[in-house]
Amino acid sequence: MGASERKKGRVIFHIDMNCFYASVEMAYNPKLKGKPLAIAGNPEERKGIIVTSSYEARAKGVKTTMPIWQARKLCPELIVMKPNFNRYRQASKEIFKMLSEITPYVQPVSIDEGYMDITDTENLGNPLEIAQNLQQKILDELDIPCSIGIAPNKFLAKMASDMKKPLGITVLRKREIANILWPLPVGEMYGVGEKTAKKLNTINIQTIGDLANKDVYELKQLLGINGERLKNRANGNDTRPVDPDAIYDFKSIGSSQTLPADTTDWDELSSLMNLLADNVNRRMKRKEAAGRSVQITIRYHDRKTVTRSKKLQNYIDDKSDILLIAKELLQKHWNGEPVRLLGITVQDVDEKRNLGQQLDIFTFENEAKKEKLYSAIDSLSQKYGKNPFKQFNESARKDSDQPTTSFQKDFLDDYKR
Repeated sequence: MGASERKKGRVIFHIDMNCFYASVEMAYNPKLKGKPLAIAGNPEERKGIIVTSSYEARAKGVKTTMPIWQARKLCPELIVMKPNFNRYRQASKEIFKMLSEITPYVQPVSIDEGYMDITDTENLGNPLEIAQNLQQKILDELDIPCSIGIAPNKFLAKMASDMKKPLGITVLRKREIANILWPLPVGEMYGVGEKTAKKLNTINIQTIGDLANKDVYELKQLLGINGERLKNRANGNDTRPVDPDAIYDFKSIGSSQTLPADTTDWDELSSLMNLLADNVNRRMKRKEAAGRSVQITIRYHDRKTVTRSKKLQNYIDDKSDILLIAKELLQKHWNGEPVRLLGITVQDVDEKRNLGQQLDIFTFENEAKKEKLYSAIDSLSQKYGKNPFKQFNESARKDSDQPTTSFQKDFLDDYKR
């Protein structure tokens, strides 16, 4: 039974690292402190965009997702560094270890943020004391600042952590939302993106308070079930538990990459598709998963983006299968205009242990051919006590599985190891 089930009044923390990548680099090299610093995907190529930046850079107008050339124009003295994912991953692991020392109810949601349910930790002090001690410990031991939101549920905790940065601690009680949350523009509400905000504006919802008081039927007409969900959140209602196992829930595995220059060259597009299929295949192997839908994303030179997918009869996990279907989709749906970005995603994903082997007339022959190999491996396993090929694959996988463009959810349980 979880902490949230044992007591009615939950106490939830949302911990958010401030300018995480930049903060880790400054902790590693203190000479960078106080300087405008940006971490970018690739400083040498156009695909280099700002991933995060220090507060000194932000003061000059540098923003996340901004192209490097634009950031340098605003801040000529900007220091631009490539991301060091191993460094960030290690820092994240240490941070979540500290969180798990307080409570087992820790839910990482990304490399630099997560939730904690501290309802049953009265022996460590009151919530404010626990938050202050945690914030100070992360700062003292890792030299990384964070903000913490304290609230009775995840939504309010997330909103609270954004209210005071850097090194802020904010308590947001349900009785305070009318005064604190409702006056804010609806676009500042967690869960409301730019497109949703524009839709809400069309029915005269400008603030979070407008959303909280809007007729639920009208919201559902506009946004479906999400309209009712957002109204509940705007009223401070959120029953989601802090779930330590949520990191293992995945429905899709994908990879995308921006090209160095817009192109109509099929060979270049084909080469990138091969790389993306390899990335997806590697991640699926790491998760020991398979999927039965393949989707491609095409972003054109004018940033127009289209997605197309194909549902399959059987689950697949092999790179050649993924690549074959992805290329088929690209050939069918590419309009011939210059392409800026490509992506491949395998959807309807599940772990292989949950899937029964689905054999049809096409797969039966291949499986039959493998039987002698399986028998040989079984014989070796009986003789030596373990599958030597599996051991080799796992060690090779550890060496090769390095993130390329962003931190993946694959690594969110690092702190447990």
